[in-house]
Amino acid sequence: MPPGAAGERLDRFLAGVDEVGSRAAAERLLGERRVLVDGSVRPKSYRLEGGEHVELDVPERREAELEPEELDLRIAHEDEHLLVVDKPAGVVVHPSAGHRSGTLVHGLLAHAISGGGEAERPGIVHRLDRDTSGLLVVARSDEAHRRLQRLLRERGIEREYLSLVRGRPRSQHGRIEAAIGRDRTDPTRISLDTATPREAVTNFDVVELLPSHALLRVRLETGRTHQIRVHLAAIDLPVAGDPVYGVPGDLGLERQFLHSARLAFDHPFTGERVEAASPLPADLERAYQAARAALSA
Repeated sequence: MPPGAAGERLDRFLAGVDEVGSRAAAERLLGERRVLVDGSVRPKSYRLEGGEHVELDVPERREAELEPEELDLRIAHEDEHLLVVDKPAGVVVHPSAGHRSGTLVHGLLAHAISGGGEAERPGIVHRLDRDTSGLLVVARSDEAHRRLQRLLRERGIEREYLSLVRGRPRSQHGRIEAAIGRDRTDPTRISLDTATPREAVTNFDVVELLPSHALLRVRLETGRTHQIRVHLAAIDLPVAGDPVYGVPGDLGLERQFLHSARLAFDHPFTGERVEAASPLPADLERAYQAARAALSA
């Protein structure tokens, strides 16, 4: 192990190892006691001293037992290494309990997605909530997955969202730095009141101020579960239509007004700039126009 890793948490160090490739994979290996530091099992929060001998027992990757399905998907960018897909609202990214078919993964199998070492999540680098629409990048090989994961960790993938919130920000720009995790009393929710805090940073700019709402451009520095929705609610700017943290049914919405509108990064193989944009879906456009209609009322 390089001496430069001194002081780093064990799980974060492992996430940067090519054979592991992600924080989630590192936590699984640690949970299964497949990692030894100088011959001993250590917790994920163990701080490395530098110079230790780290042994990994990485299980052989299982092939995915999934069948391709026809989904109406827009591919915003595609090459031999990766693709950028425009996910519709209502589509779960990968199979899980209660979602054994109809996921984004099922719809992308025909595009030769691959990588990451998880049989039911081939190629998945990052995720969007089921009812959040818009762009995400997917790998087509193990090496592409490793490089994209590294790019994500190093904050080299620009992710911009459009969100309509109830309320009016006090300034044109904002930065929210607040650790979040599973709520102490309700594990189905993410909260600032948590026993398992993880760093989370969200930036936003005001695109348009409306009588009762504001359209924001939101940029992520970290990518925690429900991060944007929780952070905006915490500063009294709940997302319109959000059934959990915001204003359910606001402006006739049946889901949260949150759309991954732009994705940009330097290609991990060629270095060329990849930029993709996605317009607001019809349901969000209608809600936006309804919020704007009050301007002329």
